[in-house]
Amino acid sequence: MVMSGVFLSTMDSGMINVALPTIMRSFDLSLEHAEFIVSLYLLTITVTLVFWGKLGDRLGRAKVYLGGMAVFSLGAVACYGSSTFHTLLLSRFVQALGASMMMASGPAIIKMVFPAAYLGRSLGMVGVATACGLLTGPFVSGLILASFSWQAIFLVTLPVSGAVLLAGWIYLLDRIPTNNSAVVAFDWQGSSCWVIMAVLCVWIFHRVDILLAPSNIALFIFLVVLIFLFIRLERKSQNPIVPVSLFRNRYYWVAVFTAVISFAALFSVLVLVPFFLEYILDLPIEEVGKVMMAVPATLIVLSPASGRLYDKIGARFLTTTGMGISTFALASLAYLSPESSTVEVMGKLALLGAGQSIFLSPNSASILSRVDEEHSGVTAGILATARNFGMVTGATLAAALFAWWFGYFSGGSLISEYTMADEGFFILAWRTTLLMTASLALLGGIISVQRQ
Repeated sequence: MVMSGVFLSTMDSGMINVALPTIMRSFDLSLEHAEFIVSLYLLTITVTLVFWGKLGDRLGRAKVYLGGMAVFSLGAVACYGSSTFHTLLLSRFVQALGASMMMASGPAIIKMVFPAAYLGRSLGMVGVATACGLLTGPFVSGLILASFSWQAIFLVTLPVSGAVLLAGWIYLLDRIPTNNSAVVAFDWQGSSCWVIMAVLCVWIFHRVDILLAPSNIALFIFLVVLIFLFIRLERKSQNPIVPVSLFRNRYYWVAVFTAVISFAALFSVLVLVPFFLEYILDLPIEEVGKVMMAVPATLIVLSPASGRLYDKIGARFLTTTGMGISTFALASLAYLSPESSTVEVMGKLALLGAGQSIFLSPNSASILSRVDEEHSGVTAGILATARNFGMVTGATLAAALFAWWFGYFSGGSLISEYTMADEGFFILAWRTTLLMTASLALLGGIISVQRQ
């Protein structure tokens, strides 16, 4: 049942990435505005994950998980009925709240159910569910968009979510115990500061085209002040939303920061590749979905194996190797050209998926296996927050940087106005953006070497 929630949330992300060019044309949006459909969803999850993790520790993780499934389904129905850009954004916000509830409580439920010696392989199965969602999403989205409107993609998840919600209500609630410890006052000050910090980060990234403008510099200074204030508040709080003392452990902060970098690199590619396939290779939308399946297909094959290897040799070698492979894959993707075949694109995407597969399960297990039960819920929330913050950062930066470089090379043109005459400018912007992303992945590999 936990796997089903992971499957649905990642399937939704995969469908939206393929549908993004279609939605952009439907509402006559710029790339930066269209990408906000993705980043709002991910930002909402990022802001609320730790909150739901704490609430799950207090009220029961099964209740939060099943509540999230219900909210996610309602959000999907609302997305289907959206006729304007703003109603779609509001519906995505509701859907993201449900996804956040499931993501925050799912890994903690797994830790409660599986023995510590099998944690790596159990999280490897979560990787398989993630891959299945990402694999199914692009394929299904491509088929639906070829015959129906983009709104129809949101109906796909409803049969699965309805069945899981019913089964979970019958079988899951009684089997997952509720924490009956004394209730401590909620950390409202820290939570408020956390929300403002997350929103500010994404807002600054969205303004990358005016990065050195006085207003952006002022926002960055304000963000730094908030970070110091947040750390001070959390140190004093009896029940902190983020136990900052845990970050004194190297294994903890290395796992969190590399998770951010890994998913930032991955989502940079997932957002940009559909545009390359449609605009440069001129593939029909159903073929775009098939090509995008290369990343999750590799995850399905390698995630269980990497989880088992973690149980035997630990995380350091596996996570560093995974980030190294991802770096190489990103650099090779940067040199795709109009002459590239779909087989070449799929091969390089599969290589990126292999790097992510080798990294993901050992990285999660390296932190969840060391924290005590008291902090397992909030740690699952922090890990999911790191992953989703990486996703929103990658999606936002990739769209903003690509649009900026395209305008720079083309003399001010917009990607939404692309014509065949702009092909050379597209390739230059593509190459520059992905090489910058590869540098970010290389930084992740360097940090990963430092883990204990």
